[in-house]
Amino acid sequence: MQINSLLSETTLWNLLLRFFLNLGVLFILVGLIYYKFSKKENHLFSYFLIGIMIFLICAILGTKEIKMGTALGLFALIAIIRFRTVQYSAKDITYVFIIIGISVINSQANIPPPILGAVIINFSILLITYILEIFLQKKSLSKLEVTYNNLELLKPGRENDLFKDLAGHTGLEIKRVTIQKINIDKSNAEIDVYFKKVSMSSELETNTSDI
Repeated sequence: MQINSLLSETTLWNLLLRFFLNLGVLFILVGLIYYKFSKKENHLFSYFLIGIMIFLICAILGTKEIKMGTALGLFALIAIIRFRTVQYSAKDITYVFIIIGISVINSQANIPPPILGAVIINFSILLITYILEIFLQKKSLSKLEVTYNNLELLKPGRENDLFKDLAGHTGLEIKRVTIQKINIDKSNAEIDVYFKKVSMSSELETNTSDI
């Protein structure tokens, strides 16, 4: 059996070959790239099953008569996930869209030459996603809400002293500080401290500290 006919014909072997290709790409995208940069274990189960089910639905029902209906159904699925799962961030929704897109491509597209065309398309998506993750990780900052007691250092021109004081208390690399509220009676202020992400940044973002 030639590889050209295997990939172009609608057969069980064709479905299995595409399925395992898609499964491998999902493992790299979700298990290696997404989890490496987000550390959100609770989304892994959903992402894998979304990719698998979208692939199977498109592969089994991918006839000319229902292609448009399938596409509309996928967009409806994206909308449902977007509005009913408020815990998803914009980045999480983007990964859902990538997973759906890759699964549709792997189930339907016949990209010549066989194998090589599919590998190039999938590799390009994975590479671009990984490069963007690295770039955003270097540029992004985490936020920590702080109740700060040294109002003297909040005066204009004392930014360097303020950063050094905050870094000494927190051990973080401070990049920016914004003042939210100053309480003259209590001699403190509510400030947002922005710092370079560290391994425990996900925990720090939700905490409020007194300094």
